[in-house]
Parts: sequence; structure tokens; C-alpha cells
Amino acid sequence: MEGIEAVNWELIAPFVLLEFMLTLLALVLCIRQDMTKERRLVWILIIIFINFLGPIIYLLFGRRKKSTTD
Repeated sequence: MEGIEAVNWELIAPFVLLEFMLTLLALVLCIRQDMTKERRLVWILIIIFINFLGPIIYLLFGRRKKSTTD
């Protein structure tokens, strides 16, 4: 348990919080997005299991742009 006590949590806490917020945002947007169940499941698994990069990948490539038709 010496290793956990030696960690400087003041430096790590912002990154942990950022990861949590990105994951939460990506999951909420993915669930609200209109897509097939299979595609949604794949994106949810990517978001959850590819730490830090999963939510970023979804936010960059997974969301479909809405076309504006007047």
C-alpha cells in the first residue's frame, strides 16, 4: 500500500475528473442519438472500455451531423 500513499493526488485528480466528465458526456449524447441498437451498443462499449480515447473518438467520429433543411 506504500505506492498509493506516494501518489500526488492533487496532480492526478483533474485528469480523473476530466475522464469522468468526458465519458459521461459521450454516454449521454450516444444514448440520445438516433441510431440502431447495435451501433449504439458498439459505441457504448468503445466509450467505456477504451479509456480516455473512447469518449474523444465518439465525440469526433460517432456523432452524425444534422443537416439543416429550410
